[in-house]
Amino acid sequence: MISIIITSFKEPHLKRAIDSVLNNKIKKKHEIIIVAPDKEAKELVKSYKNLKFFKDHGKGKSLALNQVFKKVKSDILILTDGDVYISNNAINEILELFKDHKIGCLTGRPVSTNSKNNIFGYWSHLLFDIGAHEISRKKRFQEGKFLECSGYLFAFRNIFMDIPLDVAEDSIIPYLCLKKGYKVGYAEKALVYVKNPTNLKDFIKQRVRTAKGHEKLKLYAPDYPRVKSFSMEIFEGLKNIRLILSYPKNIKEFIYTLTLFPARLYIWLRVKYDQSLKGKTYQDCWERIESTKT
Repeated sequence: MISIIITSFKEPHLKRAIDSVLNNKIKKKHEIIIVAPDKEAKELVKSYKNLKFFKDHGKGKSLALNQVFKKVKSDILILTDGDVYISNNAINEILELFKDHKIGCLTGRPVSTNSKNNIFGYWSHLLFDIGAHEISRKKRFQEGKFLECSGYLFAFRNIFMDIPLDVAEDSIIPYLCLKKGYKVGYAEKALVYVKNPTNLKDFIKQRVRTAKGHEKLKLYAPDYPRVKSFSMEIFEGLKNIRLILSYPKNIKEFIYTLTLFPARLYIWLRVKYDQSLKGKTYQDCWERIESTKT
C-alpha cells in the first residue's frame, strides 16, 4: 500500500496536479490524500471519486505533514505539491527503485516549465538541469553518496512519525532515513514539472528560504552530510565549471550563466546576514511565491 500526499495552499492549479497523479497507471494499491487549509481545495476534492481530503490549520507544511503521518498506514509515502505536476510514469518509476530494500528515501527530478528566453527562466533550467540533476543528484547517486531530495516530488518508507517544524522536510527526512541505515535514491525518470519565479524579488525570496532551511539543519544534525552550503556550492561550481559553461547554447545564454554567479553569492550573503545579524532563521509556514502561480 502506498499513500500519495499532495500538499496545497490556495493553489490555482491544484486540479492539474491531481490529474497528473491520476494519469499514472499505478501498479500498487494506493490512496491519494490532498492536504490543504482552504475550502477551495476541499470543494475540488469532492468532484473526484476515492480522493481523501485532510484539512490542516494553515500553520505550515511540516506541521500539516506530521498530522497526516500519524494517520496513514501505508508502507511508502510519496509527497508532491499542488503547484506542480508529474509525468505519467513518475509513480511507477519511484516504486521500481524501492525494490531495492536498501533505499529508504528517494527523490524525483524537477524540470522547469519556464521559457529559456528570459534570464530567470534560463536560470531555472541551469539550476535544475546542471545543479540539481547532474551535480547534486545523478552523480552523487551513481557514486553511492548521500543526496538531498526535492520537495516537489520525493518518497520514503513509513519508518517514523514526526519531523522538526523548523527545517526543510525534504532535507531532514533523507537524513533520518540515513540514520536508520538506509540509502537515498534518485529516480531520474520520475519527472516533476515546476513553474519557477519570473522576477528577481521572487527568485531571491524563494532561494533564500530554501538556503535557510538547509542551514537550520545544524541544530538537529551536526553530523549532517552537507550537500548545500556556500562552501559546497563554490567547491562544486569550480569542480564542474566546464559542465556549467557548456550548458549555454548562444551568447545571450552565456551571459545569463555568468550573471547567475553574483546572484547566488548575494543569496548566501543574505542568508548569513539574516541569521547572524538579524536572527532570522527558517520557520515552518505556508509562503507563496506569487510569480510561480500564474
